[in-house]
Amino acid sequence: MTPSHPMAETALHPLGFSRARFILFVVTALAVVIAPFVLYPIFLMKIYCFIIFAVAYNLLLGYTGLMSFGHAAFWGMGAYLTAYSAANWGFGFEAALLTGTVTGAALGLIFGLVAIRRTGLYFAMITLALAQMVYFICLQSPFTGGEDGVQGVPRGSLLGLVDLNNDWNLYWLVGTILLGTIILSNRVVHSPFGQVLRAIRNNPARAKSLGYNVDRYKLCAFVMSAALAGFAGGLKAIIFQIATLTDVSTVASTEAVLITLVGGIGTIFGPAVGSIIVLSLEHYLAPFGPWVMFTQGVVFVFFVLVFRKGLLGEFQSYFKTSL
Repeated sequence: MTPSHPMAETALHPLGFSRARFILFVVTALAVVIAPFVLYPIFLMKIYCFIIFAVAYNLLLGYTGLMSFGHAAFWGMGAYLTAYSAANWGFGFEAALLTGTVTGAALGLIFGLVAIRRTGLYFAMITLALAQMVYFICLQSPFTGGEDGVQGVPRGSLLGLVDLNNDWNLYWLVGTILLGTIILSNRVVHSPFGQVLRAIRNNPARAKSLGYNVDRYKLCAFVMSAALAGFAGGLKAIIFQIATLTDVSTVASTEAVLITLVGGIGTIFGPAVGSIIVLSLEHYLAPFGPWVMFTQGVVFVFFVLVFRKGLLGEFQSYFKTSL
């Protein structure tokens, strides 16, 4: 259970990053500070939410080796419960976001108990089927508002002190949450728990022979990933003040897979790179209508053929570092 790149794991900085990762973290932090003066803050916050979503997905695929096609269920239900609790139950920002996170974790536990004993394509198909069930429930259930969704979600205030209806206040909060998520992800991946997950990914039979309960570790990783996805979905619902069926559709799951593959599976900063590329293409090609999906397909094929490990994955392989 040694790290993939032992040399890159030495010389840790105070936040627990290796030297290369610490440099990337500083670059990311500077980008968060500078970006709103160049680009539209709402668009940037959307990217940040998808980065957090991709970080959640990468924990499962990149470090545990489980490809899920059902993460839209956690993202979407997190968004719905956050929106509904804020709009109809009068929950504040913190309580509403916690509701979405717990919803994602609870749903992840249910999905995990059903699917975790399967691997490969069977695991992926089970998660897809369960996610489709969730989509159908959301389509028919009154509390989701059907095709109209849950609208008019109040943003509230942070600790009753900071007004989040101000886009700039909300931006700095979301940017801080993003940086905290990256730090947390790095800590989890390089903790003893994360080392066990990587051992399970590389050789589950050997990990089991060493006395680890493989299914239990997989289930823990699945629930953690689902909880973080629910958190990201809830944050997105508060930013845009709406939760819709799109959030629980297979489109959201496809985005998570595409972002992770483009950025680099099993890299800390891959989700950030992938989210910027994929969402920027969607945003700037939106006027061309159907060409957005065509372009996404071309990008996906290009990265699969040329950058099989993703952009950062190929970069770290070439420079023998860990990102």
